[in-house]
Amino acid sequence: MLASDLEAQIRDTNHLAAKQLYAKKGQALLIPAIEPQPVVEHSVPMAKDEEVRAIYLTGAMAGSAKGMNIIRRWHEVGGNAVVFDIKDSDGSLSVAFDHPLAPHNRRAISNLPKFVRYLHSMNLHAIARIALFRDEHIARDHSELAVKSRATGQPWRENGKLVWTDTSNPKVQEYNIALAKWVAKSGADEIQFDYVRFPAEGNQADAKFYFQTAHPEWKRADVIADFLDQAYQQLHPEGVLVSLDVFGIMAWQRNVDLAHTGQDIVRMAKYCDVISPMIYPSHFFGMDGYKSPGDAPEHFIGESMDRFGTITASSGAVLRPWLQAFAWRTKTYSPDYIMRQVSTSRDRGGVGFLFWNARNDYSKPYLAMPTMKEHADKYFGKRPIPTPAPVVETASLKPHTRPHGKPAIKLANAKQTSAEPAK
Repeated sequence: MLASDLEAQIRDTNHLAAKQLYAKKGQALLIPAIEPQPVVEHSVPMAKDEEVRAIYLTGAMAGSAKGMNIIRRWHEVGGNAVVFDIKDSDGSLSVAFDHPLAPHNRRAISNLPKFVRYLHSMNLHAIARIALFRDEHIARDHSELAVKSRATGQPWRENGKLVWTDTSNPKVQEYNIALAKWVAKSGADEIQFDYVRFPAEGNQADAKFYFQTAHPEWKRADVIADFLDQAYQQLHPEGVLVSLDVFGIMAWQRNVDLAHTGQDIVRMAKYCDVISPMIYPSHFFGMDGYKSPGDAPEHFIGESMDRFGTITASSGAVLRPWLQAFAWRTKTYSPDYIMRQVSTSRDRGGVGFLFWNARNDYSKPYLAMPTMKEHADKYFGKRPIPTPAPVVETASLKPHTRPHGKPAIKLANAKQTSAEPAK
């Protein structure tokens, strides 16, 4: 309940005039019941393949009156879930989690169970986002846990920025798992891990990690898989789903990307319920001959979903992509652009969707949702399983072999960056 809601209830209960600002001397007021503290909220179980239609909110936005209005609006137009920040990539926390590695910033969501209860009151699925290993606070204020430079012995910098913790350091991993468990016990329905990777840019040869001494036979993908195994085993007993945000480019499983990020999708899919590839069309620079990839959502979303579907086919993980809800590097951003992304993703095996806008401006999705609801068979739910065509036997026809499948796309010089406000 917002302060404005409480005021409205007090006015209504006591039949106060709208212009009355203060209680009169000696005037008795009835105060509506306030729920007992501390608030206790529990996760609401949900099947991993249930359709989720979500928007993303920063922690600051989620904990504000404006954020409450955004949530209500999203619910009104047909949304059924909200992703909100618990820990962002600067290391700041939105919640009052007490830990030696936790920062001392202002906590925008002062009462997490109460916030989750607000979401649950509208039957919204509560997805708590935790940016894992890109943590500027820890890298800066606990430099012993940062990636080290082989040349200087000092904290390593990615293109001049001191932002990365050592993904393989046990203390860093334990902190993130402890935070995730605390959030799960506070009533969140799903824990979403972002930045579940190693740094992908900067001088990679100069970066030194804990695992290279502790487990010299390991590669970065081994570290990620081991961490996710630990996290999944500890979080699932709490009754929450576990989802992972991954680079869209990882659908191509290029060795250079795997060597840098450690995001081996085949292995990661074994330790989660949902994979959420970030397949913003505008981010596929220089790929497939498109000068303006942002204006070709069907191609890049379709190709990405096909590839992710193939490499996760035997894992049981559900594909629920992040889609572009911002105008960066596209001239065609509009409600129609939103609908084209959603229909393409759904037709290529996506189960639901997540909209990303760093400023939390969802004006275009708001306008698109009524049309998508009206034509739900095209945009929502799971793609229909096609009915096989009947086999017609004709004596005059001889068996023959036909080529099939799409040719591999040459991506040697392709690069996906995380510009805009992306992750």
